[in-house]
Amino acid sequence: MSSKIDFAGSALARCAPSDATAVAGPTPSQTSARFGSITLAALALPGLVAPIGAQVAPLEEGVIAAKFGVYEDRQPGLTRVRAISPSLYIASPIASSWSFEGSLTHDNVSGASPRWHSSISSASRMADHRTAATAKLTKSFERVAVALGGAYSDEQDYRSRAGSLELRIASADNNRTWSIAFAHTDDNIFPTNRAARGATRRTNELGLSVTQNWTKHDVVQLAISRAEGRGYYNDPYKIVDIRPRERDQTTATLRWNHFIASSGDALRTSYRFYSDSFGIRAHTLDAAYAKALNDRWIVTPTLRYHTQSAANFYYDPVYDPVVGEPFPVVLGRFASPDHRLSAFGAVTVGVRADWKLDSRWTLDAKLERYEQRSSWRLGGGGSPGLAPLTALIAQIGFTRTF
Repeated sequence: MSSKIDFAGSALARCAPSDATAVAGPTPSQTSARFGSITLAALALPGLVAPIGAQVAPLEEGVIAAKFGVYEDRQPGLTRVRAISPSLYIASPIASSWSFEGSLTHDNVSGASPRWHSSISSASRMADHRTAATAKLTKSFERVAVALGGAYSDEQDYRSRAGSLELRIASADNNRTWSIAFAHTDDNIFPTNRAARGATRRTNELGLSVTQNWTKHDVVQLAISRAEGRGYYNDPYKIVDIRPRERDQTTATLRWNHFIASSGDALRTSYRFYSDSFGIRAHTLDAAYAKALNDRWIVTPTLRYHTQSAANFYYDPVYDPVVGEPFPVVLGRFASPDHRLSAFGAVTVGVRADWKLDSRWTLDAKLERYEQRSSWRLGGGGSPGLAPLTALIAQIGFTRTF
């Protein structure tokens, strides 16, 4: 799959728990220990600090969560990629001041990835599987926590290993938490078409965040990360794809979670800015409204908008009149037809339902629809000539505390 070659993702994110933690939020006892006079906002909004984490006190209860997800994306007249992804997550206290988190995911992927722009050939058909695992061990002191994490991912043509070290410090009143984390990733790429032999990539990332109980109903977080990668970034399955061997990425994320005391509902919002040395500048707005129907049901509609500029070396589907597809009219030092490097806008609409069976068990289900169009880029001026891309994501799961 070309996606894993291009966007293997943040090293810190790879060492974070999997999506199974979406329902594995803090219990009231954990939250009060973590923040002191923490507000109801944190109770209602699990996963507030998932990218970096802000827990200082050790876990008081264990959590196990299992998920089963299905993904499918399409372009007009073409079903491109299907993926089936079961996953498992566990978090548990160990002794009095230690805690452990771990996740395991297995993806089965099939379909077709375009050789360039929207062109599909029989040679581009693929079937692959990925097994990924994460683990994190945390030692808690009075107002300090130190966490050591690791991640491993293996598939037919790609292998990744990552490690992270994180320090979290709580203020004297336990209403503010600072976090600093460092991660390193080693990637090995060995495509089945042998376009690259022994290709590697190394990435170092530094992340900083501060989480603050702003009012008794509001929690805010600011997180900034910087990643510097060196090595192989080409897509070996595209005929014309030559990219720089360096990629520096900067991300800044602002989150605000608000609890509505009168109704028991909660609003989660975030804004993310992304910039890299390829020339991509991206903005992402995210909102979710958790509506408590009663003491057992919560329904959460979600909405996300993403917009980005194109990489400096991306070229539109305008081909050389003599050579033809996929060669551009002007071929520079670097060139790529990958639509993920183009200028576009995308909207994701979804809904999630959580059903609390009893004090220990919770069932959940989620459905999302993603659509990407060049014309939806903020301010217009998206990359022309690209077919729209749509995707459906469905997931069901359960969580049990122990």
